[in-house]
Amino acid sequence: MNKVIAEIIGTGTLVFFGCGSVILAAAGVFDQLAIALAFGLAIVAMAYGIGPVSGCHLNPAVSFGALVAGRMPFKEFINYVIAQCFGALIGAGVLWIIASGAPDFSIAQDGLGANGYGPTGSPGGYALTSAFLFEVTATFLFLVVILGATQPGPANAHAGLAIGLTLAAIHIVGIQVTGVSVNPARSLGPAVIVGGQAIAQLWLFILAPLIGAGLAGLLFRRKILSAPEA
Repeated sequence: MNKVIAEIIGTGTLVFFGCGSVILAAAGVFDQLAIALAFGLAIVAMAYGIGPVSGCHLNPAVSFGALVAGRMPFKEFINYVIAQCFGALIGAGVLWIIASGAPDFSIAQDGLGANGYGPTGSPGGYALTSAFLFEVTATFLFLVVILGATQPGPANAHAGLAIGLTLAAIHIVGIQVTGVSVNPARSLGPAVIVGGQAIAQLWLFILAPLIGAGLAGLLFRRKILSAPEA
């Protein structure tokens, strides 16, 4: 139960800070670097805040990668995913309530930081194929860093920083493509509230990250990227 609560709080925090940087900071700090840092720093903060409790997955794709890599049992994986999705909904809901206090806020126009593809979904108008390939590739690289940094060894102490900086880098590269998901829960929270196109396109932001995470997990399960045993 402690792990479940930690994942709820952590994922809610990630969605609140990350998507909040898109919505609440839009008047003065609406640029890719600011958004990228908000997502990355949220991960760093939670890695040290709840990492000792749950490992700070905050992402069904991360948990799936850990499952495929043989680092967590299936039952725990299910519990983590439920907690992460619930936390994302809470984070998006709190953000929506706060944003609704602004006179010029419109859920239909501002979108609550929802992900998307195509002419009206992608910030840069990128097509479905580009969006799908980006999400698979970015999630794969993200999981390589996560699974590599958290394997037994001296690098563990700085894993949270490495993971957070990687997520920031992914956002710098990919915000114009999809708004960046690499996290089905992060996409689910805003999409449920926004509805419409965000819900219709949600499948991509569930499937693509899971494929990328699964591929990375396989490399570690087969010891291809695992550190040599002493």
